[in-house]
This record gives sequence, C-alpha cells and structure tokens, in this order.
Amino acid sequence: MKTTDLFIKALENEGVEYIFGLPGEENLDFLESLRQSKKIKFVLTRHEQGAGFMAATYGRLTGKPGVCLSTLGPGATNLVTPTAYAQLGAMPMVVITGQKPIKTSKQGKFQIIDVVEMMRPLTKFTKQVTHGAHIPSMVREAFRLAQEERPGAVHIELPEDIAKEEVDNPTIFDVVDSKIPNVNSEVVNQAVSLIKEAKQPLILIGAGANRKRASVALTKFVDTIGIPFFNTQMGKGIINEENLLYLGTAALSANDFLHEAINKADLIINVGHDTIEKPPFFMHPSDKRKVIHVNFFPAEIDEVYFPHLNVIGDIAYSIESFTEQLKSNANSWDTDCFMSIKENVSSHLAKYENDDRFPILPQRMVKITRDILPKDGVVTLDNGVYKIWFARNYPAYQQNSLLLDNALATMGAGLSSAIMVKELFPNKKVISVNGDGGFMMNSQELETATRLQLDLVVIILRDDAYGMIEWKQEGDGFTKYGLDYGNPDFVKYAESYGAKGYRPTSVDDFKNILQTALNAKGIQVIELPVDYSLNHKILNVLLKEYSENTKK
Repeated sequence: MKTTDLFIKALENEGVEYIFGLPGEENLDFLESLRQSKKIKFVLTRHEQGAGFMAATYGRLTGKPGVCLSTLGPGATNLVTPTAYAQLGAMPMVVITGQKPIKTSKQGKFQIIDVVEMMRPLTKFTKQVTHGAHIPSMVREAFRLAQEERPGAVHIELPEDIAKEEVDNPTIFDVVDSKIPNVNSEVVNQAVSLIKEAKQPLILIGAGANRKRASVALTKFVDTIGIPFFNTQMGKGIINEENLLYLGTAALSANDFLHEAINKADLIINVGHDTIEKPPFFMHPSDKRKVIHVNFFPAEIDEVYFPHLNVIGDIAYSIESFTEQLKSNANSWDTDCFMSIKENVSSHLAKYENDDRFPILPQRMVKITRDILPKDGVVTLDNGVYKIWFARNYPAYQQNSLLLDNALATMGAGLSSAIMVKELFPNKKVISVNGDGGFMMNSQELETATRLQLDLVVIILRDDAYGMIEWKQEGDGFTKYGLDYGNPDFVKYAESYGAKGYRPTSVDDFKNILQTALNAKGIQVIELPVDYSLNHKILNVLLKEYSENTKK
C-alpha cells in the first residue's frame, strides 16, 4: 500500500471528517490519496491561517482533533499562529505539513527550514515520518495526545519521497479511549469542608469546564446548592446565563463592577480555569479568601494564582460529588450581597444599551445582536476591544454560543471560526463579528465561505484604527499615534466575492438589515460604523473610581 493511502486510512480510522488546507507540490501524493477518500472532505482555503483556525474551531466544538494541511516552508510557517491558537486555547488539532525528499536532494536548500523544531515549542508532539510503516502508530499517538487533557496541537511532517513509498502488510491500530481518573474521596472531603466553612462562596467557571457532562453537573450543582457563579470569557454559556445566580463575566482582570463580588467572597471554587486564559481575578498572599482549583490537571503556580486545594480528575465527577455531599446544606450561604451586586452590575452594563447615536456604540450593537439572534444562535468574535463588550454585555444561553479567544487572543481568526461553525451546524444562525483590522487579516476566506455555499452573516465594525490599542494607548496617557489606516469599501468588497453587502446609516437601519441578513441565503456582509469614544472613560476612568470607592 502506498504511504499516503495508508495515511488517509489511518485518519479515517480516527474518524476524521474534514481536512482544511492549502497544498503544495510536496504533498500532491497525499492530496491524490485524499481525493479517493469517501469519508473525508477536503476544504481548500485561501490562506493556511484560515485552514488552521477552522481546524482548531472544529476541535473546540467537537472535542475531536481538527486536521489542517500545508506544504513545506512558507506554508508551514503560515500555520504557526493557528497552531499556537489551538495549543494555548486547548483545542485539539493535528497539523500535517509536507517536506522535500529526505533521502536525496531535489532542490538543495530551497524552501527548507526545520519545521519539526519550529513546531516543538508550540505543540504537544511533533515528528517527521521517516518510514511509511510508522504512519499508523504515529497517527494514533498524535490523535491521542491532541485529545488528552489538556487538549492541544500536534504536528506530523511527511517528506515527499516517503509519501511515495510502498508499505508491506500495514497495520491500523484500534482507537482506544482513555478515561480521566476520578478524584479520590479524601480530596473531595477536604473541598466539601472548605465549602461548608465558607460564608460567602462563589463559583468561577473557565474554559476547561466546557464539556457536556461538566456543563450538566455544574448546572445541577448551582441549582441544587444555591451558590452564585461567574465565568471567564471562554467559560461563557457553560451554565445558561439566564440563571438567577449568574453574576456576570470577568472580562477584565480587576476593577470591574463584578470584582466587588469577588472581593467579598471568602471562597472561590475555580472550575476549569488555568492561567493561560487572562486572569479573571488576582490572588495576593495577604488574601483571606481561599481558592479551590477543580480541573483535569493541577494548577500551575503563578504570582497571581496559587490555590489552596487541587481537586484533580474528571470535572463532572468532582462536581457531582460536591453536589451529593452538600445538598443537605443547600442555600445556607449568605448570597444577599451578591444578589445586590448583580443588580448593580446589570444596571451599569445596561446604561448605553438603548443609546441610538450613530456611529453605533458597542453596547448598543451587542444588545441588538442578542435581541435578534435566537437562543441557539452562535456569535464568533475576532479579537478587538468589542470582545470586552460582548463578554460583559452578551448573555450566552448555551455552550459554545459565543466563541472567542482569550488565550492567544489573535486577530484574524473570527471569520474562519464562523465558517467552521456554520459548516458543522448549517441550521443554526451564525454571526461573525470582526473589527476592520482583524477582518482584513483573513478577509479572503469570504471566497471559501461563498464556495461552500454557507448562509452566514459577517459584521465588520469599522473605526479605521486598531481600537483595542487606541484604548490602551489613551489609558497609559500616550498621544494617539501609529494606529490609523484606510479601509476598502466593504460593500463593494463583499460583492466582489459574490456576497451581499450592506452599510447601515442608523441604529434602526442596522436592526432591520441584521434581521434581513439572518434570514437570507448566502454570505451577508454588514459594514457597521462604530463609536469607541467612551471606551477610555468607562473602562479606564469610571471603573477605577468605582472600584476604589467600593474598597473604602
């Protein structure tokens, strides 16, 4: 059997449904074998970054590794950012890159870099195939590691000459699932004792709890025991945020309205968070507040995070054990102050939600999006200052209904992520929200979305500058500099790809256009002028003043 035929069979054995990529001459044998597969769909993208972001999002949504493909050299280097995106975001992904022949020289050193070593610090596993017979075991090991908690990226390099070789009597290895061990009863008892001793405990939910069983267990825990909760940006929607005990999302690390509740808590049960995601709060050695770390793996000690107890094992089992032992103590904690703070948080966040000035305020845009999108609809975000407003102001009613990246926090991933969501869930309404800066980094994937015949809404928030950095620059007292740029006419740009373009001229116009676009066929692109002028005052000045006053 040809090596690449064996490779495809090994991937089919792992249940691979898609391979996203942009091939080159070094992996034409692989492409030909892939062409003959009846189980795997090849999605050609317009840039390797788009392929990587789609594969990572597939992994994030399904729990199974997404697969992306590139050639050697520049194709492989273009996959560095999405590889880091998957690795930091704990998204299972398998990266396959081509390489020149390793047994004979074909073109000297042309395009050759050491891709395996380049990928080493970015992945859980990276290896070059030196013999076709190694393919089945290498693929099985790569997929095992990519899925194993904590999930992440792996890399396999397939040289051109190895790809052409014949393999005698190949063996395909069975896919053997491994079960996460359960925490031992002694540790559960210690955690339960800490919770019983607390007067004002809080639950924090992070991205690591974004597992179906964990979501069910956490919802039951909150509803049964009566402890209020908040979440990180990547933990949104794990428990339905319509829940009366939901206090809010920690979109900032400190000095937000929500941090008044965090500062009053004497115990935080921290479920599924690690320090790769931006900290939702800071720990200090002088704090009296205790922190329990509940996760699949121990806490990595950091200056801002050093929990008092590690509860390590299957998260769902740990939470179920807490529920069983604490149900007789249900609703025995002091939650009145937290409920008062919740009302205060909601009041502050709602301040500009109905402001109809135009260009539109981000708070108003978020409110309109939430009002129009069905509960099971999905919003994917690129990276920009609007991400903070979505994290704080957008209630997520289901798991994976607001997809954002707060680990690598790269620009350019939002559109590709939305394409993957819509490909997997064609019956769901999906909106991709992008800043004009991030959108232009991978805007060419509009062609991919059009070619796939997706029904997708793309909103481009236009401010003609890198708004996130402008906010930070102003907050540091610097003069605005080096952040302004020009943009194309996004309506004409969309039309050039065969998409439909819109440019609202008022808030009411935007509402009507969004409603129309969500029910239309094909790619719908909305160029929406946005007003970020209040960012500094609200996020840098007023929040700081409020935080200082609450500490007095």
